[in-house]
Amino acid sequence: MIGLFDSGSGGLSVLQALRKRKPEADVVYFGDIKHAPYGSRPQHELVHLTTDGLRTLRMFGAQEIVSACNTVAPTVLKHGAEGADVIEMTRPAARAMRQYAGGRVLLLATPATVTSRIYESAFGGMVVLHQQSVRDLAGAIEFGAHDDKIRDIVRTELSKRWGQSFDYLFLGCTHYPFARGIIEEEARAAFGRVDIIDPADAVAEEAERRFDTRGSGSIYFRASQDSEHFRRRIQELFPEHEHTIKILPPYDLL
Repeated sequence: MIGLFDSGSGGLSVLQALRKRKPEADVVYFGDIKHAPYGSRPQHELVHLTTDGLRTLRMFGAQEIVSACNTVAPTVLKHGAEGADVIEMTRPAARAMRQYAGGRVLLLATPATVTSRIYESAFGGMVVLHQQSVRDLAGAIEFGAHDDKIRDIVRTELSKRWGQSFDYLFLGCTHYPFARGIIEEEARAAFGRVDIIDPADAVAEEAERRFDTRGSGSIYFRASQDSEHFRRRIQELFPEHEHTIKILPPYDLL
C-alpha cells in the first residue's frame, strides 16, 4: 500500500500522475484539510503536522509514502520519515530538471517553501533560478476561490517580475497545477513565451521505480476535515472509481 500525504487537495495532482503510470497501485491518500494551507505556517508547526500526517498513513497500512507537499519537504528530509520509505518532491524534481540545464527558471511556491531554499539546494546551480513567494494562492485553490480571485493573485505576484525574462515557470506547489491554465496565461502575458514545469510526473516516476505498485487499483481517501470542494475535486479527477472519504476524528496538534 502506497501512502500519499498533502495539506489538502494539492497532492491529488501527484496521485493523478501516479494513476496514469500505475493504475493497479493501491493508494491511501491523506489530506490535512483542517490545517491547510501549510505554506504560511512556521517551521515548528510544520514539523508536528508532517509527523502526524506520516503516522496517519502508516496507521492505515502505508509503509511507502509520497509526501506531496513541497512546503514540508525540508521537514521530511531533516527530521526523518517515521520509519517509512518516503519520496518528497524536491529530489525527483531536481533529476527531471537536468533536461533544462542552463535555463532561466522562475519558481512559484508558498512562502515556507521559498524561505527554506529547498529547491535552490536541490537544483544546485544547474539552472538560473529565481523564486517568487505566493502567499494566498494555495489556499485559494484549496477552498475553491473563483477564477477571478486566483487570476488576481497570480497577476499581482507575476507583476513583481515585470520586464524580466524566463524560459520556464516551475510549479513549486502541488495545488498550482489546478490553476495551470490561469498561471500559463498570466505568465505569457508578463514574460512572453514561457514553458510550465509540473514536477508531479517526476515524483510519480520515482514512486513507480522504487515502490511496490502491485495491487487492485484501490484508492482510499482520508481527511482531517470534510470539504465539499475536496470531494468535488476527487470526483472530477477519478470519475471511474467509487470513492469513500473517511473523515478522521478531530485532532489538533497546535
